[in-house]
Amino acid sequence: MKARISCFFLLVFFFVQMVKGEDDTLWQLHASDINAPYVGAPMANGGIGILPWKEPFSVRQVILNHVFDTDGPQGVSRVLKGINPFLMSMDVDGKEVNTECITNWKQCVDMKEATHNSSFRAAGKVDVGYSICALRNMPYAGLIRVEVKALSDVSLKVAARMDIPQEYSQPTLRFRKMRADDTQMYMLQSYAVSAHRQQKVSASSAFIFNKGAAQEPLYDEVTKEMSFVLNLKKGEQISFALVGSVCSARDFSDPYNEAERQVIYAIHEGTTSLMAAHRSLWNELWESDILIEGDDEAQRAVRFALFNLYSSCREGSGLSISPMGLSSQGYNGHIFWDSELWMFPPMLLLNKGIAESMIDYRIDRLMAARKKAMAYGFKGAMFPWESDDYGEESTPTFALTGPLEHHITADISIACWNYYCLTRDGQWLRAKAFPLMKAVADFWVSRVTRNDDGSYSICNVVGADEYANGVDDNAFTNGAAIRALEYACEAAKICNEPVPEIWEEVGKGIRILRFKDGVTREHATYNGEMIKQADVNLLGYPLYFVGDAESQKKDMEYYVDKIDPQNGPAMSYSVFCVQYARMGDAKRAYEMFCRCYQPNLRAPFGVLAETPTSDNPYFMTGAGGLLQAVINGFCGLQITDGGVEQLSSVLPAHWKKVTVKGVGPEKKMYVRGRKRTGIKKGVPLYSNLC
Repeated sequence: MKARISCFFLLVFFFVQMVKGEDDTLWQLHASDINAPYVGAPMANGGIGILPWKEPFSVRQVILNHVFDTDGPQGVSRVLKGINPFLMSMDVDGKEVNTECITNWKQCVDMKEATHNSSFRAAGKVDVGYSICALRNMPYAGLIRVEVKALSDVSLKVAARMDIPQEYSQPTLRFRKMRADDTQMYMLQSYAVSAHRQQKVSASSAFIFNKGAAQEPLYDEVTKEMSFVLNLKKGEQISFALVGSVCSARDFSDPYNEAERQVIYAIHEGTTSLMAAHRSLWNELWESDILIEGDDEAQRAVRFALFNLYSSCREGSGLSISPMGLSSQGYNGHIFWDSELWMFPPMLLLNKGIAESMIDYRIDRLMAARKKAMAYGFKGAMFPWESDDYGEESTPTFALTGPLEHHITADISIACWNYYCLTRDGQWLRAKAFPLMKAVADFWVSRVTRNDDGSYSICNVVGADEYANGVDDNAFTNGAAIRALEYACEAAKICNEPVPEIWEEVGKGIRILRFKDGVTREHATYNGEMIKQADVNLLGYPLYFVGDAESQKKDMEYYVDKIDPQNGPAMSYSVFCVQYARMGDAKRAYEMFCRCYQPNLRAPFGVLAETPTSDNPYFMTGAGGLLQAVINGFCGLQITDGGVEQLSSVLPAHWKKVTVKGVGPEKKMYVRGRKRTGIKKGVPLYSNLC
């Protein structure tokens, strides 16, 4: 079977031999040592996540977005691995292609095209290149395209199979032949039910050949593989693809037939058309991007962070992003404050559609939050610390974060207000956001305790520093509650709704504690202990309670070295970076920038782990922090009650320029070069900020 080589397959097959411009290299992440430490880079499209690995054709798992079972008969919800239809193998002259018989192994993650590309020489007889992608245009489907060149006369066998993870029961798998119009099709079809909540999941896969080159695959009832065999002459080249889809009853009433329909559609579209649509949608996403001149390493890391956030969600889905996105089952796929405080701000500036989906996720689950507040004796709405698809509390029962980490309820309301400030969509505010913001304000009024001096305390909480359990007057919790009450008052005025006096009274009366020297005290009994992550310093950014540089600096110098150096998550240092950059300390800002990602990078692609000592891919929360360090810190962008403003800030000494393009509804471009105006000591850094 002969086929004309497309331009794409030339790029895949010989991508390391092609001469590429500097701009292209800043879109690519490379690996060339198969024996080196390896953490895989996920390919996702907001519907499914595919995790390629280093072995030939290896795909370790598929993660389904917001499809939950439990981790045991009475366990908490956990996002499901999908049936994996992307498993492929190759034999050359009867010998399996594996790591023992390949040379010249190379991989490349192409962020611009959202593809994971591999190439190698197998048994000295064939050169192989293949590319894996989660199709942006088909959120429940993925595509593997393969190019083979024979270096001598060889017999080639290619097989495809499926893996049904252990968390499923009642699995079925069959080989199906069917004809649609004049097209004969052959596919694998599988179906299974999750072990505990009876989630129904189905997958289909099929080979796609060039026109006139299709052949009937063989099916082995024992191995459950479909395969084809080709005899190639020296110099002969072939190309083919494997398309797979994974559908669940969460998204389709009939996932079995829908999975099949999607594969049939892909066969009729063909790989050229599928990839053209995939590239077109990614080109639209990349209209909003971050450009760093003078630091190629930072450029790749920042772009990879943005790539992973774009990959983890999609406009119109009504879904949000879990801490590990679609890379793994980490944190059970639940939604935390990570979504609103860390990932949402860069998405709000760069992709309104994704940001709206993330907010819709909370608005759609307001009723569940009202029920939780009632269940705990409070008014209004109390959002869960860990949310699954039902919007109910899904935190493991042994963790006090579930019953006590209440700042998330304020974080969500603040995110709603910021969305309004950016879009100025009054109809959206009245119809969707204000009911949530009102319920949150009512919650905090019922949650506070009035002190003898007329001030208010919030007692028995877990703050952002989760090493401190059951404390009173946590700095970040109190600050977030104040902001949520203030913004609810502002929203009520815009919506021509009455503003309860108690909202204003409580908002003005909640205490922020300080030590005698003026340093903000993390909570009522805090005396300098190690902390898990930034807490007090979130008052400087993004809450803006500490408005002058001198006070911010005092707080940062006190707390920066109290963060757990081994187990503190990546994003903490990004808030230090933002504040130092805005107060004009380029050296200290760059130090914090490096600390918010470099210790957590994992070879070979720079996947971001949660902590300096973990290997879990990919930590989307850290990605959000890294992006804020550049967008809000070095470039100085900030959402205010007047829209997006660019505040004074500085760049690292070796950076020439930062450009953030595609910002806001009008897709504006903001540039920060080497020059800036100074900030005088004691002068407020922020004004009119949301």
